[in-house]
Amino acid sequence: MNGFKNEVLELIRRDPDPAEHESIRELWKRHSKAEDNRDLPGLISTLTDDCVYELVQTGHRWEGHEGAARFYGGLLGAFPDIDFQLTDIVIGPQGVCEEADVTGTHDAEWLGIPPSGERLAWKVVIFFPWDAQRRLFKGERVCTAGLPLPG
Repeated sequence: MNGFKNEVLELIRRDPDPAEHESIRELWKRHSKAEDNRDLPGLISTLTDDCVYELVQTGHRWEGHEGAARFYGGLLGAFPDIDFQLTDIVIGPQGVCEEADVTGTHDAEWLGIPPSGERLAWKVVIFFPWDAQRRLFKGERVCTAGLPLPG
């Protein structure tokens, strides 16, 4: 527990570096554009090879580039018309935190939930932790509200 606290304190105490801030911002833009264009290789290129995708409420985890590809393949397959409308964003030396309104038609099974065929709307908050050494994101921690999830 102390190791975790020390790591968090170290992140909080980091002074923002304007050049690093711009790097984080540009990488997030690249990531978001790749996602919007369904460019999986472009999206994966913004992630560390040991990245982790996590749905916080359910504990579902996908690890590494293969895991990130499975996460996106499942999500985009289940909601092929998914649309993220950014409502807020914070960029700092720890990474990016974004909030968005999301809509999509549930056309295929996702996380064991059979497709409803319905157009759904939900909110999402996503944290993209930053790896300062590799200058890439370490994955995403996703929190949703209003989307039926298992468990």
